[in-house]
Amino acid sequence: MSHMRPQDILLPNAAGLCCKPGGFHIDPVRPVDRAVITHGHSDHARAGHGAVLATQETLDMMRLRYGENFAGSTQAIRYGEEIRLGDVCVKFHPAGHVLGSAQIAVICKDTCIVASGDYKDAPDPTCAPFELVPCDVFITEATFGLPVFRHGDAADEVKKLLASVALFPERAHLVGAYSLGKAQRVIALLRRSGYDAPIYLHGAMEKITEYYQSRGIELGELRPVKGMKKAALAGTITLAPPSATSDLWTRRFPDPVTAFASGWMRVRARARQRGVELPLVISDHADWDGLTATIGATGAGEVWVTHGQEDALVHWCRSRGLKAQPLDLVGYGDEEESEVPIPGEAEA
Repeated sequence: MSHMRPQDILLPNAAGLCCKPGGFHIDPVRPVDRAVITHGHSDHARAGHGAVLATQETLDMMRLRYGENFAGSTQAIRYGEEIRLGDVCVKFHPAGHVLGSAQIAVICKDTCIVASGDYKDAPDPTCAPFELVPCDVFITEATFGLPVFRHGDAADEVKKLLASVALFPERAHLVGAYSLGKAQRVIALLRRSGYDAPIYLHGAMEKITEYYQSRGIELGELRPVKGMKKAALAGTITLAPPSATSDLWTRRFPDPVTAFASGWMRVRARARQRGVELPLVISDHADWDGLTATIGATGAGEVWVTHGQEDALVHWCRSRGLKAQPLDLVGYGDEEESEVPIPGEAEA
């Protein structure tokens, strides 16, 4: 078997990461004929492709967000299932990022490249745990690719939220959390901490949260915040998209405590800048320790680093004798920072 050069298998172009021998793109940022999608966040999963291959959950989330005709055709693939596309095989493995999120192993002759999409190695009751996939080349994100980012235990952050609720029974707690993945994880963590009161939801959270429940994720009693009397919201917890926590919408709550669940909350200046009273360091991305541990454990001799703080991670890899390079992929951001309400999701 001849050895393929990795760049003959996957190479960035204007639409994203292109696999020429397989005739597809991974998470393309513009419409393409054949797209293979890692997860349902809108910077990775866009509408308008000819054919889409993804997990059932990712396809379902794209349908929820973009409507029935979001792609010409779709095909669902299960974790561990291998599909041949052109001259390559693709195999999906859990990424631990959000429900249905996958790392995509692309195998051509005897070379294996793993495109991890977004991932985290921390436990999360709302999705399949991250699976380590041995490979020759590992494509890693670097959203939190600086040593300052050490996320700690999300359960401890939820304890902070519950301590604040106990301390201020007359106030409403408003938690800004990205509506796909983060919100449901915060709810599940609250339930695991023993909080069993109803949790209230901003309208933008309802569809995706109901979808999680339909997939067997236990989230306890949830209620729409719409139509609630102000006084009745004292002592309650409401989840809302980050964009909603700073506008007129918050006036319906009694003396709200604004919290925000994000890895960025590790940076106090960001919390202050956003007027966040209660920063909660809860991230759906790997932190510095998670990134470096994962890279080491894959056994990959070559690492490609995408969207985020590439430089420090590239340097870390090289200092350990690995080949490493930043991959200039344009159009990906940390969704929690750039969330635009989806049409029809903007109502309270």
